[in-house]
Amino acid sequence: MLSAAVFAPLVGAVVVLLLRRAAAATQRWTAVGLAAVPLVLLLAAWARFDGTGSFELVESLPWIPSLGVSYKVGVDGISLVLAVMSALLFVASAAYPVDVKERGHEYFAWVLFLECVSLGVFLALDLFLFYVFFDLSLVGMYFLIGVWGHGEARRAALKFFIYTLAGSLVMLLAILGLYLATDPLTFDMPTLIAEQPLAGSGLVGTLVFFGFAFGLGVKTPLVPVHTWLPPAHVDAPAPASAILAGVLLKLGTYGFIRIMLQMMTEQFVRFAFPLAVVAVVSIVYGALVALGQPNLKRRIAYTSVNHMGYTILGIAAAAAAIGAGDERAQALALTGATVEMVAHGLITGALFLLSGSFWQRGGSYEIADYGGLAGRAPLLTGAFLVAAFASLGLPGLAGFVAEFQIFVGAFAVYPVLAGIGLLGILVTAALFLQLLQRLFLGDLPRRWSSWRDLDRVETTVLASLLFFVVAIGVYPRWLLTPIESAARAIMGT
Repeated sequence: MLSAAVFAPLVGAVVVLLLRRAAAATQRWTAVGLAAVPLVLLLAAWARFDGTGSFELVESLPWIPSLGVSYKVGVDGISLVLAVMSALLFVASAAYPVDVKERGHEYFAWVLFLECVSLGVFLALDLFLFYVFFDLSLVGMYFLIGVWGHGEARRAALKFFIYTLAGSLVMLLAILGLYLATDPLTFDMPTLIAEQPLAGSGLVGTLVFFGFAFGLGVKTPLVPVHTWLPPAHVDAPAPASAILAGVLLKLGTYGFIRIMLQMMTEQFVRFAFPLAVVAVVSIVYGALVALGQPNLKRRIAYTSVNHMGYTILGIAAAAAAIGAGDERAQALALTGATVEMVAHGLITGALFLLSGSFWQRGGSYEIADYGGLAGRAPLLTGAFLVAAFASLGLPGLAGFVAEFQIFVGAFAVYPVLAGIGLLGILVTAALFLQLLQRLFLGDLPRRWSSWRDLDRVETTVLASLLFFVVAIGVYPRWLLTPIESAARAIMGT
């Protein structure tokens, strides 16, 4: 079942490529149907998931036995919810209207390819397989930005590729360091988690830890290795931005949990504080810089830096709580970090799709070009309002559930850092309230007198994403149950 979820989009990419002469609508809806196959399969996997704390639904085959490499996939509560969120976002992004420049068969093939490798990262239980999928994600996004982007898209795509490839190469060295410490040599992730091969290794363990921290930090992205992100978002087509923010950034934060926290627990506990400091810098810096951005997509992009800072703060606090023996703080922080990944994927994915609606109608991302749209476009206004309030952490929405748990867990181990991090929420509230005022209040410019509200497809896609944003905020139990089963296993309880 899990293998089918991973490789069905790859087969779908080949099918869509064969539709070169088909109508654009045929290409789009064929791609949407194929992108939905993994979502259906993963929901079926969720129904079969027991929450035992160990990896479930495992599928394994020998791949390169001489090197200890196998094809192995499986899920725990954390990887399951992230995979389902990602599959949902791929369906939404494939369905959302965008200018495919009469090359729809290629565009949707790359979207499906990217879905395959992204799900592969979340489901892989072999570190070599994890890296293969992780690195291939660069290829799909490079072409989506470079070919279907606008402005300086080629330059942004090149910067994205080189920057993140450099991080991946450093991470590859760290993977080799971890692999060479095993006896017998293996890339098997459950084995690496159980054996902790670099425990007590001194300098070697430290170098491997920081190799992972750099590689995954670039992907996340954390300050100061975040500078590839804003241009990539600004010049990418809106659905690609939704995938980049909603899914690809989570490959980094997921790696912090699965590799660094679980396989290198000793090193993570030792260096949790400096990582928490970097996270708080990302929180405050991302919010402050976002506040000053006149470009809609650039502003949303910097809020991703801010929100990924929350996630890393939660993971670092969970590691520190291990060292302090505070299981309650660890559980809250780790659960909150995972919920933040899911919430951010849905919320920021919706915000980037909404930015695409502005581009399709107005041909500009400049905030100053708009105003007074509330009366003209109530559906657009309502969707943006819900997504913005969720992003700033309003109670009753998904962002609040995540941030509340992160900060409760962080206050138990790093009260000063958590207090500073709260400033990020205040600035985030200011930047979104200002954005709502400038886009939707005031007088409607004359040139927008014929502005179209969201069409049926846009409304359906956004309603689907925002429904889960509200569902998590109002009744989070259904999401917390699988996540907490994984958190308990990581705590060893």
